Order: sequence, then structure tokens, then C-alpha cells
Amino acid sequence: MSIAKLIITAVTVEGLSQSEAASKYCVSKGWVSKLMARWRIEGEAAFQERSRRPVSSPTAVKPDVVLLIVAIRTQLAGVGLDAGPETIRWHLEHRHKIVVSRASIARVLSRQGLVVPEPNKRPKASYIRFEASQPNECWQSDFTHYRLTNPNGTPGRDCEILTWLDDCSRLVLSVSAYHRVTGPIVVDRFLECVAGFGTPASTLTDNGMVYTTRFSGGKGGRNGFEAALARLHVTQKNGHPNHPQTQGKVERFQQTMKKWLTAQQPQPATITELQTLIDMFIDEYNNRRPHRSLPHQQTPAARYTSLPKAAPDTTTQPGPHNRVRQDRIDQFGVVTLRYAGHIHHIGVGRTHAGTLITMLIQDLQITILNTATGEVIRELILDPTRDYQPIGTKTHR
Repeated sequence: MSIAKLIITAVTVEGLSQSEAASKYCVSKGWVSKLMARWRIEGEAAFQERSRRPVSSPTAVKPDVVLLIVAIRTQLAGVGLDAGPETIRWHLEHRHKIVVSRASIARVLSRQGLVVPEPNKRPKASYIRFEASQPNECWQSDFTHYRLTNPNGTPGRDCEILTWLDDCSRLVLSVSAYHRVTGPIVVDRFLECVAGFGTPASTLTDNGMVYTTRFSGGKGGRNGFEAALARLHVTQKNGHPNHPQTQGKVERFQQTMKKWLTAQQPQPATITELQTLIDMFIDEYNNRRPHRSLPHQQTPAARYTSLPKAAPDTTTQPGPHNRVRQDRIDQFGVVTLRYAGHIHHIGVGRTHAGTLITMLIQDLQITILNTATGEVIRELILDPTRDYQPIGTKTHR
């Protein structure tokens, strides 16, 4: 039996006053008074549960605005761009002069069945966020895979896309597609970005061999990218292994870019076609697409140009790069050494063929010792512009 029927029965049958009935059932006297008045007019219908919905909702989103929200969502999602409540709110305000709160847009999307619930998704509050305070303070880089599509619609060749991104402004500095990203390609694209945007104070990447050789056991020394950073006084930062969240900004950009690329028709069949699509997306991303992580949802280009640029600290010299390497002189009296990602051949002499040696390397200064006797076989300063280092090059004996 409902509480309303109990109260009416207590007043009409048991003879309790409205005040006594309110006290007995722990409700307000005013509500009992309204209930009795309704019962006298409606009779048994007064016992039915009634909606608590207000008669009018003057702040509700108007039907035409609901249709516009759905249309914007459909349009953005159709071309592979972000279509969340924040982005839709930005489009409503800047393109249609309509102000609707993010929460209201989220409710509209949910009621229209346009949101997929993700109850197990990790909350954003659980992440530790960091951001460079100035453009060029830190550049992030990574490369990802994308599969081409043959003209007949079957999956084509896999390729790799290399990205350079400014941490502070999210400005995309460079995105280029290749069949395979190599160390020299990373160096070339980095130096192109330096020529176009200035030298960054630091870089942040994962531990791929094109970026660092710190997990290679020290056999190869610095690769070409590490040597270029040392030459330009740029601080190199690397994330922990198996922790891509450290490079989260460039990782998230690649996700956004691949989502947009997947939505394009027809799909690219060649590297050239893929690069053309990438260039179209970068222009949209940098100059017209509002970025949810930037103040006032600025575009990356507006954020980058509005702030002073950071630069590397050139007052301190990087310390020398020391390493020790064991090797054996080949039958031609030559030993190899990798410097800045390039193999160099060092002449020692056929008389030492087969000798086990120890190489002491400090940047370009090299000392070659007979491992068994400790005798200095050769000392030289490596010439990075030459592959073969003949015995006649500068020595210190």
C-alpha cells in the first residue's frame, strides 16, 4: 500500500488529524494538506504515483539546437575529426554564435544514442600531466605504422609515419611517410625542423634505435641523432621502456591522425598519395582545428606564434662521450668503428692482422691497444667526413 493511501486512510477512517498523520508517517503537514485536497477532488486517482518532472524547462536545449548538435557530431565524425562535447561546444560558439554547456551537449549525445559507454576506461584524473611552458622547450617525436590499400581494395604494403611535435603548443612540425624509418631519416627531418622553427632546448622520444643506442650495450656509440643533439647543445630525454604515456602528446596526435586517414576515401595506394593526405590533415590540425588541451581551445599555430620561444643552453659544453670496445683486426689490417650512425674503417696495418685489440674512444680521439700486451698500436683523431682512415692520418705517438 502506498504512503499516500496510508495517510488518507489514517485521516478518513482512523480519525487522525492531518497534523497527527504527518507526524506518524514522518512527512510534512503541508504535503498531507495537499494530498487530502487532491483526494477530495480526484478520489482514488490521488493514490497514483505522479511524475516529478517540472511543467516547463526554460533552460532546456531547444529542439533546433539538438538537431544542430547531432549534425555537427555526424559531420566531424564522418571525416575522422574529434567530435566530443568540447569540440562541438567550440563549433557552436564560434561558427553558430550559440552557447551551450559541455554537460548539456554530453547529455544530448547520450540521449541520442551517439555515445558508447566506457565504464572501465581509466579516469583522466589518474594520469600525471606535464607540459612545456614555452614553444621549442621540448619537441616530441615518434613513428607509427599505416597500411596502404591496393587499387583493388586489398591490403597493401605497410609503411611508417614519422612525426615531430612541439610539446607546449602541440604544433605539428613535421610528418612524413616512408616504407621504413631509418636513423638518417630521423636526423634529416629533425634538422629540417630546426631550420624552419629554430633549435629546441630538448627532445623527448622513446628508446627506438633511431633515437638512442643507450640499450644497445654501448657497441655502437652515439648514433647520428644523438650526435646531432650533442652538437646543437640539445638535451635528450627518453621515456622509460614499455611506458608510451611519457610521449603521450605525440602518441595521441598519431591516434587522431590515423583516425582521420582511415575515414578518407579512397584510401592511399602509394607513399605519395599518403603524404598528400597527411599534408592536408596537418594544415587542418595546425591552423583550423580547435585543440581541447590548449587554453581557450586555441589552434596549435595560434598558441605557437603567441609565445616566446625557448632555446638550448649553449653556455655549457656537453661532456665527452667515452667508451671501450673490444675487436679483432681483420685480414686486411683494418678495424671498423661506428660514429654518429656511420661505419668508418680504420687502417692499422696487415702486420697486425688477427690481433685482438681494445679501442679507447673519447669522442673523436681513438687509441688502439693490443689487448694481450697493452701496446699502443695506433692513435688518431677520427675524420667523420671520411669512410677510410688511412695510416697516414694524424697520429699521436
